[in-house]
This record gives sequence, structure tokens and C-alpha cells, in this order.
Amino acid sequence: MRGSLVLMSASPSSAVRLQRVDGTPVRVLVVDDESNLTELLSMALRYEGWEVRSAGTGTKAVRAAKEFQPDAVVLDMMLPDFDGLEVLRRMRADNESVPVLFLTARDAVEDRIAGLTAGGDDYVTKPFSLEEVVARLRALMRRTAVAADDASSLLVVGDLTMDEDSHEVTRGGDGIHLTATEFELLRYLMRNPKRVLSKAQILDRVWNYDFGGQANVVELYISYLRKKIDAGRAPMIHTMRGVGYVLKPAE
Repeated sequence: MRGSLVLMSASPSSAVRLQRVDGTPVRVLVVDDESNLTELLSMALRYEGWEVRSAGTGTKAVRAAKEFQPDAVVLDMMLPDFDGLEVLRRMRADNESVPVLFLTARDAVEDRIAGLTAGGDDYVTKPFSLEEVVARLRALMRRTAVAADDASSLLVVGDLTMDEDSHEVTRGGDGIHLTATEFELLRYLMRNPKRVLSKAQILDRVWNYDFGGQANVVELYISYLRKKIDAGRAPMIHTMRGVGYVLKPAE
């Protein structure tokens, strides 16, 4: 194994199941040459009710992608025959829209940049939690519309509501117009009510890559949201100095 992996035990991310639009289980291809890791990931994903196939080399991964037609791929950057970027290129030749979540070493910043530049959709760094991988995959498949939850798309925090399908947002019954980025930021906050989220977490989840020293973009968009969500009302978005931001029902 390359380095030590400290993986948290998996728990069901939600009672709500993610499924294909035709009602069948979503399919995920896991590609990594570390068999212990692929077994753990596969177990966690099957626990979600998903259909899983794994591959330990780039060649097997490309073949499996053609046969299995996955809805998402978990892809390690380092493989014994050729790297994850080449696997991505070959898979996208057959399925140009399949979302890909890269696995990278924590210190391999160049790998993350290369993966996203080559068309990868997101990445997690080793070591990681199984819960994080599941959450990232759920977000990718919803975003690319290959799958949907078999339950209501409504998020509710206090008197603030968001319909994730129609993109309608209201507070106290009043409609609120948001830009695409404002919507994604509010959605992340509403999916984590009463939880303090750091700027780094928000950058990673909403913008999907590292802005480096430009973390002030979070402050900027938080200020935009406050003007639309909290203006003239009891505040819901709070700053925890030196820590991050939290959304909670107005007192």
C-alpha cells in the first residue's frame, strides 16, 4: 500500500436512496490497485444500495467502464499500468459525461490540478472518510442528473425553504432570486444546518477546487447571500470568527 490510509467506518448517509431515473440502482466503478481500499469503498457504496464494480489497473478499468456503463467513477491517480488521467481520457471517449471523482495523495497538489484540468469533476485526498466519498458521489450524480433521490427535493431550515429541483427559494413565503453560485452556496449551508463550515470546506464543496489565497471569495458570496436571505429579517447566516460560517433558524 502507498502510505497509510485511515478510513472511518461507513454509516448510511441518509434513509433516502439515490437511484437511476428509471428506478434501478446507480452504478459506481471503483478503480484503485489497493485491494483493501477497493473492498472498503465497495462495501460502503453497496450499503447505499448502489451496484458496484471494481478494477485494479487502468486497462481493466477501461474495459469495465465499457461493459458496466457506470453512473460515476472513483478513480485513483496512480495505477500500475497507466495513470488516472489516461483512464479518464479513454473512458470519456466512450462516455463523455460520466462524472469522475479522483483519489489523490494529500501532498500531490499538481495531481489535483491536472485531474480537474483534464475533466475530472471532483477529488478527495488520502486519507479520507468513506462518508466523504459517498457524499461527494451523491453530489456529483445529482449535479449531472444521472440519478435522483427517491424523496422530496425540498430543504427546510426554519422559515427558509429550497426546492433543489426547481431551484425555487423562499423565506417566510417570499421568493428569493439567487445566481447559480449563490444557490450552490446556500444549498451547502442548508444541507448542513447548525454546523460551522470553514472557508476551506466551502471552497472545496461549492467551487470544487482550491482557490489558494483567494478565500475572500467566500466572504464575498456570503455577503451576497445575507443581503438576499437576511435583509430586513432576523439573521440566519452567522460568522464564527476564525472558524467559518453557520446557517441556523432565526431566533
